[in-house]
Amino acid sequence: MPEPREFRYADIPTDPRDLARDCELSFFRASGPGGQHRNKTETAVRVVHRPTGTVAVATEERSQTRNRERAFERLREKLIRKLKPRTPRRATKVPRSAKKKRLEAKIRRGRKKELRSRLED
Repeated sequence: MPEPREFRYADIPTDPRDLARDCELSFFRASGPGGQHRNKTETAVRVVHRPTGTVAVATEERSQTRNRERAFERLREKLIRKLKPRTPRRATKVPRSAKKKRLEAKIRRGRKKELRSRLED
């Protein structure tokens, strides 16, 4: 069995049929509005992307085909969000005025707490 390779942002296919090759589809009954047709037929769709384990579900429509399309759209969006390279955070310096304000607040809080202690005779 070949080793599973790392899935990268550039590997996300644009065509839904290509994306479907890496996915596992399952259908189930969805509850909610839609009447007997929705309650008795397996119209809800769950799509699992095998390389990443990402799951997308669509249950809104009474049509399995439309739910499948929506599930693949959601899966693609999730993969893009999950695999998009993050821009590194730039370290920032706390301004002098903010440090001064923080210190003054600590001093005020400390004085307030001193007043809570009992007075000694």
